[in-house]
Amino acid sequence: MASLSGAEELEMEVEAKTPVTDAVTQLTLVRADGRDVPEWTPGSHIDLVLAPDLVRQYSLCGDPGDLRSWQVSVLFEPDGRGGSARIHRELREGDRLVVRGPRNNFRLVEACDYLFVAGGIGITPLLPMIGSVDRRGAEWSLVYGGRSRDTMAFADDLAWMHGPRVNLVPEDTHGRIDLAAALGAATSGTAVYVCGPEGLLGAVETMAAELDIADRVHVERFTPRTLVDAPAPATFDVEFVRSAITVSVGPDQSILDAARAVGVLAPFSCSEGTCGTCETTIVSGRADHRDSVLSAAEREENSTLMICISRAACPTIRLDL
Repeated sequence: MASLSGAEELEMEVEAKTPVTDAVTQLTLVRADGRDVPEWTPGSHIDLVLAPDLVRQYSLCGDPGDLRSWQVSVLFEPDGRGGSARIHRELREGDRLVVRGPRNNFRLVEACDYLFVAGGIGITPLLPMIGSVDRRGAEWSLVYGGRSRDTMAFADDLAWMHGPRVNLVPEDTHGRIDLAAALGAATSGTAVYVCGPEGLLGAVETMAAELDIADRVHVERFTPRTLVDAPAPATFDVEFVRSAITVSVGPDQSILDAARAVGVLAPFSCSEGTCGTCETTIVSGRADHRDSVLSAAEREENSTLMICISRAACPTIRLDL
């Protein structure tokens, strides 16, 4: 069963809905047809189609070796956009929903050792990574911050299983994570993986640049990154090469909007540059990258862009659609 998102759509059943903390619940999802779920790798996420106009992305946080089920853990955000409220308040065990994926924009690279930095619910994509590197005997450490110990999902399990490798930093008793100490201890072979609120991610990126280790820092964002000094949107032309159609994209329109308006089918999901579904190859032209997926090196390479949010930095850009 194919979808406009570009990923296979699966009908899945909520086998279990388990509280992790007062504000975090874990869903265990199995295929409605009883077959195995698709294989996935640490860092992957899936799309939950909670309603026709309500699609949300959540990181897989279970065991990649378990092909019978998928697990996602969802923080209840009362001031959010409705996805977490639907899951916490309405979704029940036995309910069925459409799931797309998995997709991975946060891949675990080979490295001599690893530093994982998590803030709040940002621990979820790091859990399978920690399991993977630990099983293969790699050196690793985790610094995990949250508002208080009782709000930090999986903190007790991590501390019990991994002892001194895990540094828990509840803000109410320990203050904020000492990023200077954590990042300053990274060696030339350390891969740094970070996930959490934008304040933490921005601070890590700034400090990593100062320490000249930005190329070893891998970041996963749940919300769009903050754009600094981004130029005001301007009108530009887009040529969809395979479709042989050229359109003008106005200041208040996205490339994705323009494509759909003329019948060019393009994959999409989040529409805010965080999921990577709409990544499209650039045939020619320069992109004004505004997504939260591509690394600095990938933006400089300029081979793809996210058409839901990025724009052209030239009068005409040609895309492989």
